[in-house]
Amino acid sequence: MSHPQVDDRPHEECGVFGVYAPGEVVSKLTYFGLFALQHRGQESAGIAVSDGKRIMVFKDMGLVSQVFNEGTLNSLTGHLAIGHTRYSTAGGSVWQNAQPTFAQVAGQGLALAHNGNLTNTDKLEELLRSAIAEGADDKVPHKETMDSSNDTALITSLMAAHPSDSIEQIALDVLPQLMGAFCLVFMTENALYAARDPHGVRPLVLGRLERGWVVASETAALDIIGATFVREVEPGEFVAIDAAGLRSHHFATPRPKGCVFEYVYLARPDTRIAGRPVQPTRVQIGRQLAVEHPANADIVIPVPDSGTPAALGYARESGIDFAIGLVKNAYVGRTFIQPTQTIRQLGIRLKLNPLREVIAGKRLVVVDDSIVRGNTQRALIRMLRAAGAAEVHVRISSPPVQWPCFYGIDFATRAELIAPGLSVDEIAQAIEADSLGFVSLAGMHAAVGLDADLLCSACFDGNYPIHIPGSAAATLGIDQEDT
Repeated sequence: MSHPQVDDRPHEECGVFGVYAPGEVVSKLTYFGLFALQHRGQESAGIAVSDGKRIMVFKDMGLVSQVFNEGTLNSLTGHLAIGHTRYSTAGGSVWQNAQPTFAQVAGQGLALAHNGNLTNTDKLEELLRSAIAEGADDKVPHKETMDSSNDTALITSLMAAHPSDSIEQIALDVLPQLMGAFCLVFMTENALYAARDPHGVRPLVLGRLERGWVVASETAALDIIGATFVREVEPGEFVAIDAAGLRSHHFATPRPKGCVFEYVYLARPDTRIAGRPVQPTRVQIGRQLAVEHPANADIVIPVPDSGTPAALGYARESGIDFAIGLVKNAYVGRTFIQPTQTIRQLGIRLKLNPLREVIAGKRLVVVDDSIVRGNTQRALIRMLRAAGAAEVHVRISSPPVQWPCFYGIDFATRAELIAPGLSVDEIAQAIEADSLGFVSLAGMHAAVGLDADLLCSACFDGNYPIHIPGSAAATLGIDQEDT
């Protein structure tokens, strides 16, 4: 099923949530937790709940509010649950790829949800085929559809094929074999589990309820249900939660490489990652942008909503007035209603509309978070000029995106990216801007406030911290000896 694309922004694959809370209505806690993570995936949503005897899974295509209603949530009764919102970077946008997955593992039901991308699926498929050949054929739920288009099904099948009868032992054996970026939440009838890859590319946090525990992709999901932030799930950590409490194991040595793009765009502004609040970080990036790329202009306007914090920082540092020059339609998300050709030609107006009285005759600094293909910015600049803007100076709160992401962000292939092979002036000409400035990589790292060695910036500098698939490395001309 296709979806109209009215922008070319980066999209992240998924949001995950889990709760163990006897006495609470865990289906509704999960529902609201997923609401807070809706920005991380808007194609499908699912919840699995256990009452101690059986696991019930409900999932469908669409937004969280479209998939679930009061009746559905009331039917999902139990004391622990996991939930998932999906944006596909691997595998098609179809119901079969919606999560959580479900299988029988070690004589128990197991539901699993995943955020990230595995980079060694070929090797994992070989391991699974070997397990099937050795007699695990009847235990593997996804053997007919073994392929790298669905990492979650592959992980589930590997766990199902394992000979142990202990879920914790199975996890401790399987997790070290996974390579790439992954945050997992999974559950049996009586226990909740979570795991984060050794590099901690994607965020995953642990929270406390009065009568239970919560794991989630972002702290904002803890806030919405009144959970107290305890700590991050550490890179390389596996957590188990049941009636006996919380247990922690490390299945790999931590080698932190958090995704810097979480700070720039992907995470909610009211989230904290590695102790850093995202909103002030984005404001500081905007200040750095103003220092590096000043402009003679009348007003600074953001591309809402993701450009707003950086635009505030740019305005404060430069002394140029901040203004709202674009109005966003908050109700335009991913939709199953296909636009007519006439509506499709309106393009970006489905999401943004200019305030003519604010921008007419003005020299604008337009602040956005990134440029991927350049189509959105070109359409936006044409719309602003048609509304009377005298000049349009574009400022971007991240460096040029030069390389594709293999760790869970839906960046285009390198051939589709606008930045490779072009100078900044040539990109400005391509998007029809009067001038263009990107924050520097060093400036962005300084604004985030973490050592650059602790961050993954591969989409900007091509330095991939985790091995990427061999065929992709060969195509990109990347030597992976040291990664």
